[in-house]
This record gives sequence, structure tokens and C-alpha cells, in this order.
Amino acid sequence: MTGPAGGALDYRAAGVDIDAADDAKHRLARLVQSTLTAGARGTFGGFGGMFRVPEGYRAPLLVSSADGVGTKIKLAIEAGRHDTIGHCLVNHCTNDILVQGAVPLFFLDYVAFGKLEPPVVEAVVAGVAAGCRENGCSLIGGETAEMPGVYTPPDYDLAGFIVGIVEEADVLGSQRVAAGDVLIGLPSDGLHTNGYSLARRILSDRLRLGVHDIFPEAGGATVADVMLQVHRSYLPALRPLLSHCRALAHITGGGLPGNLNRALPPTLDAVVDTASWTVPSVFRVLGEAGQVPLMEQFRAFNMGVGMVAIVAPGAAATVLAGLHDAGVAAWELGRVRPGSGTVRLDGVPS
Repeated sequence: MTGPAGGALDYRAAGVDIDAADDAKHRLARLVQSTLTAGARGTFGGFGGMFRVPEGYRAPLLVSSADGVGTKIKLAIEAGRHDTIGHCLVNHCTNDILVQGAVPLFFLDYVAFGKLEPPVVEAVVAGVAAGCRENGCSLIGGETAEMPGVYTPPDYDLAGFIVGIVEEADVLGSQRVAAGDVLIGLPSDGLHTNGYSLARRILSDRLRLGVHDIFPEAGGATVADVMLQVHRSYLPALRPLLSHCRALAHITGGGLPGNLNRALPPTLDAVVDTASWTVPSVFRVLGEAGQVPLMEQFRAFNMGVGMVAIVAPGAAATVLAGLHDAGVAAWELGRVRPGSGTVRLDGVPS
């Protein structure tokens, strides 16, 4: 019995180009090697990445996290700028484990395409490598997949996986927080990696702007310039100050109300003084154009606050001074008060 007529088939005819995959791997080798730290073991292209646990820890805990960049990736694709979202991804994951006091050891990435384009893969992973170098972690593995029928070109997706380390006695969190503690706000660089589904809807439906158009009140910067700012890493500034912190909150999806509460015990509230900082114009422009209620803006966007440190009153001056010395314009954001584990935004109608 013979199959249907039409001649011999190969993988390329089914939509998967092995030659393109090989090209991509060759392009990535130097990028991966540029990130390797002393703990990395093995060589590029192995079936698994290896990393030696650093010496000197008494009771080390490994801390892991996985994330993506959400629909920010759509703006990168539309703008043809593929070299920043990988950096965003590493910084986002780094901040997530930093909240527990951990510093990163190694990172893995996953990029999936409908049609694999080696120059695009190279640009994406160049951003990942830049983030790894910034945060001192090794890119020890990853996966580049071509899945025709799942993704429609030029769309692709990106995810990252990080592992860090912390002494068990130094883990930060809600168990350390006390009434009277000071909230210190660290500024964001734009939207970071949350709120993009709403932002993109406002940009297209209300402002009628494309990625190459000028963004309102942005000094001539384009939509792509504003919306593709790299998600800030707080590791360089906070690492020397972790011993002075009781807890941290990375302000991502859910904004201040949906993230700062994760750093609170059930008997305490975080009272945020929303008059203590000026919300960056990008959020005001989006909020006004979309007629988004103020509380919804605080739930969808970070509103200019990318990280919150919770510190004892006696440590606040030291932490603020250390952050300012590191070039971070931090400020006193509010206080911890008796309550029920919620975030109260003073000045924002509920």
C-alpha cells in the first residue's frame, strides 16, 4: 500500500528547518559563553546545564522562579526590536528571587517560534545574556523551539527560569515585618513587564498610535522607546543593603495592592502615601486616554514603583542613603500599621 501522492516529505516541508536551528545554535554560543561565572560547568550544547554550589554557605537554600514578559513581546515584534525583552526577562526573574534575599546563580531560557529566524533568536538571546551579565548569573542552558501551527509568524514567545541562593537564616519575608516599619519605594523604569494588555488596547483603540509614532509628553520618544524600556534590576543597589531589610515586594502584575500585600503578615497593613511621589507621565497619559479609574490603574500598572523595601525605622536612613549612593532615587513610601494584611492606598478612592 502506498501513501497519498505528492512526493517525499521532509521536516522542512512540515515547517521545521533544522538548518536554521543549527545556524541559531552557532550564533548563540558566544553569547552564552559571555555570561559564564566561576560556578558554571560543562560546555555549550549539552543536554543539561551544570553549576557548582558556591562554598562558604552554612545552610544554603536554592530559590527558583519562572516567568515571561507577557504581551510586551507583541510590541517588540511590531517594532522589530528583539534585543531588550530578554534583558527584561532576566531582570524580572532576578527581582523575584531577590525578594527572598536570594542572589542569582544561573538562568535558562525558552524561545518558541512559528518560523525560526536565526537573527531574531540571536537578538533575543543577546538581551538574555546582557541581563545575565548585569546580574552576575550564568546562562547555562535553554531551548529554542520551532512549532508551526502553534505560533503564527512573526510571533514568538519567551520564558525564563532562574535559580539563586540564600542562607536560610537570611531569608526575607513577612515573618520579619513589624508594626511601625517603614516602606521605602524604589522607582520603576516605565511599565516594566506588567499592564501591557491594557496599555496596548489604549494605544491602539484610544490614542490610535503605532509603535513608531511619538508618545505623548515623552520628549519626542516613540511608543516603542517608551514601552520597551528595560525592566529594572534592583539587585545591584539592594544587594549590599539586604541585611537592613525585613521584606521586599517586587511590584509586578497586580500593582502595589496585589504585591505589597504578599510581604505582610495577616495582622498588619501597608499604608501607602500616594502623595509621596509623582506618578510618571506615561501612566497618567494611559490612564486619561483609557478613562481608567485610579484604583484600577494602581492594580494594572506599577505607577512608578518597581520595588518596595520594608525596613525597621532605625534602618530607614541607612537604606535610603545606600540606595541614593547607588543612583536609585528611593523615598519613604509609607508605614506598616496594625490591620488585616492588606494594602491601603491613601488618597485613592476604592
